Amino acid sequence: MTSSTSAPSGPIRKLTAQGWFQLVFALMILVAVIGAAAGAQVIAHTNRVTDRLLSQTLPAATEAHRLQGALLNQETGIRGYVITGDPQFLEPYDKGREEQTRAADRLRELLADHPGLLADLAAVELAAQQWRADFTDPATGAVSSRAGIGTDAATGAVRRKALFDAVRDTFAVQNDQLAAVVDSDSAELENARTTRNIVLSGIVAVFLLTGVLLTVLVRRLVVRPLGYLTESSRRVAAGEFDAHIEAVGPSDIALVCEAVENMRHHIVAELDSARIQEAALLSQKQDLDIHAEELRRSNTELEQFAYVASHDLQEPLRKVASFCQLLEKRYGDQLDERGKQYIDFAVDGAKRMQVLINDLLTFSRVGRMSEGTEPVGLDQTLDEAVAALSATIEESEAVIERPAALPELVGEPTLLTMLWQNLLGNAIKFRTPGLTPVVRVECVPTAEDAEEWEFSVSDNGIGVEAEFAEKVFVIFQRLHPRDAYGGTGIGLAVCKKIVEFHGGRIWLDTDYRDGTRLCFTLRASAPATTVVSIENEVFA
Repeated sequence: MTSSTSAPSGPIRKLTAQGWFQLVFALMILVAVIGAAAGAQVIAHTNRVTDRLLSQTLPAATEAHRLQGALLNQETGIRGYVITGDPQFLEPYDKGREEQTRAADRLRELLADHPGLLADLAAVELAAQQWRADFTDPATGAVSSRAGIGTDAATGAVRRKALFDAVRDTFAVQNDQLAAVVDSDSAELENARTTRNIVLSGIVAVFLLTGVLLTVLVRRLVVRPLGYLTESSRRVAAGEFDAHIEAVGPSDIALVCEAVENMRHHIVAELDSARIQEAALLSQKQDLDIHAEELRRSNTELEQFAYVASHDLQEPLRKVASFCQLLEKRYGDQLDERGKQYIDFAVDGAKRMQVLINDLLTFSRVGRMSEGTEPVGLDQTLDEAVAALSATIEESEAVIERPAALPELVGEPTLLTMLWQNLLGNAIKFRTPGLTPVVRVECVPTAEDAEEWEFSVSDNGIGVEAEFAEKVFVIFQRLHPRDAYGGTGIGLAVCKKIVEFHGGRIWLDTDYRDGTRLCFTLRASAPATTVVSIENEVFA
């Protein structure tokens, strides 16, 4: 399969997705810093021009008009005074002079950075001073002394107008210069605002471009590789195990792709192995089916054999033993000691053969002829086992030590009674000569929730060597001569079958040195395993 997304190479493969994001964010921060600096500069310039226009130029024009108004008030007041001689007309004149002084001081403060405008102000003040010197002061003195009353009125008006026109000419120059400065500052403000708008618009455009770049990078470096990886994983999950997954995108996503590809290789290898194993298991299943059929047939034959052994085989043995005993009773006086010994051997052999057959049947029925499990109090099964061994216990004067209470488990009562009976019987049978047998039964839970219990049966008998720890549980295995200790060597094998039928295990405690200690475990719940084909183990 070919990839729909080409694998980036070079620096793209060296950077991780996080590295690309950090790079883009760093560029965005750089653009933001540059934009903020440029924006701050143009805004500061705009503010400076605005402040100069609003705080200096326009207020200066206003103060110039106020100055000119104060001079006009002076001219009007002094003209009325000259014409009427009424001192009330001097009040506007005096207020005009005060207003002139304040306006001139304010203008000098506002126009400190404009030498040309200060020169215009100086020309206005000089013209006003000249006007007062040439007309105002003489006129005021003449009116006060009544000296100018007879002067030609027309000649005085012409002279007064000519003197004040010189002041008006300075007004015009000052107004023109101030208007030019206002126009210049207004134009500069308009240019600053235009520049500010262009810069801010550029910053917004750069931010938008950076956002688009980030979106493209995310799509190119993250979304598309992840989409390709997702689609490829789905194809593999759908059964296309031969679909190759290429390493695409930044280094970390490429590593994920490589890991998924390695996983696909591993899955394919495991699948091939599983298919081989499945074929082998199918073959084994067929073989097992054949063996199971043979086993069922063998079990049927063994059941028939068990029936024969329990009925037909024991009948001849009973006849042999009975007729040998009749032979000894009727013809005993005609037989010598050797003949009587031969008859005893035949009777003993027949009886032992019957015992052996019965033990074999008992062993074969463990787990096969089950009556079903049920909650069983182990105290009750132990009582029944002790009652069955009461004669042996009384004869040997054995002491049975047991816990005050044994737990209740799920099991088959008959088999558990047989288990206790075999273990206690062995402990009493293999006692030390001249020593009263003491048998101790103990139990402890193997877990906190008491799902499993461990039991032990200890005695002070002859003990078992550690090398025979496994052999004692094998059927027909004897460690002592028959004339020393009786039995068929099947008791512990039966115990092992009973314990395993109940889902536990049994073993010999080789660390116990004061006799023999057999330990076994039983589960509190019903066993999950069953014992099958017991006959094969018995008679194979």
